[in-house]
Amino acid sequence: MPWVKVWLHFVWSTKERFPYLTDEIRNKVFDHIRQNAREKGIHIDFINGYLEHVHCLISLGTDQTIVKLMQLIKGESSFWINKNKLTKARFEWQDEYFVVSVNEATLPKVRKYIANQEEHHKKVSFDDEFENFLLRAGFQKFKD
Repeated sequence: MPWVKVWLHFVWSTKERFPYLTDEIRNKVFDHIRQNAREKGIHIDFINGYLEHVHCLISLGTDQTIVKLMQLIKGESSFWINKNKLTKARFEWQDEYFVVSVNEATLPKVRKYIANQEEHHKKVSFDDEFENFLLRAGFQKFKD
């Protein structure tokens, strides 16, 4: 049996960063994502977000890939949101997402950061947060 412990911090947004995830539906969506993930053998340690995005701390399983996780989580949840008519317009997630590995020693700090999203975004926009993530992770911003 392989022994694997890989922690990943995922961030993804709604299509065109539209603020679909209102207080009214946000927790329903996160609860559904957690439940669906459990059924599919995905270990979500922590999930939270704000109006137009989601942060998710996941422990990667031995037979899972980043792409497959995103397909299972984002694809199924958008289907569920639309099926249950939680938004007035057709709901979609943005195709892009951000993911970085997390050192086990920093897990408490990452959990606290994810838990504090509503307060955090009273001061910092999601666009600024996302750009800061890219810079801190060493991704270069591509401009036209």
